[in-house]
Amino acid sequence: MNINDCKIISLPKEEDPRGSLTYIYENVQVPFPIKRVFYIYDVPAGKDRGAHAHKECWQFIIAASGALEVFLSDGKEERVITLNRPYQGLLVPPGIWAHEREFTTGALCLVLASHDYDEGDYIRQFDAFLKWRGL
Repeated sequence: MNINDCKIISLPKEEDPRGSLTYIYENVQVPFPIKRVFYIYDVPAGKDRGAHAHKECWQFIIAASGALEVFLSDGKEERVITLNRPYQGLLVPPGIWAHEREFTTGALCLVLASHDYDEGDYIRQFDAFLKWRGL
């Protein structure tokens, strides 16, 4: 996988006078079976989350409320994506370094993952990530 495999996916948005509704189906809007869902919130000003890569796990990251940036790297190329719409998500395949940062006050980051939590799937040091990528 490389940086070009990371992409923003727009989700269905149903609007009416009562408000908006967005839904997600595994293997439809999110191109993998969803095994785990978690969310990040109450991130203090100036603090970051993530800063790791997965060997096998796919992730789909949504700013359900507020905004945040996601720094992405495949070891050769880098990109920064701003998430600030609850009807869009960022697809992050395995083998990509992802670092969530610049959370706005009250931001809620929702993450859908293809695998159960497994510490062995994580690469938490950037140098180890580059070595794992063969760079």
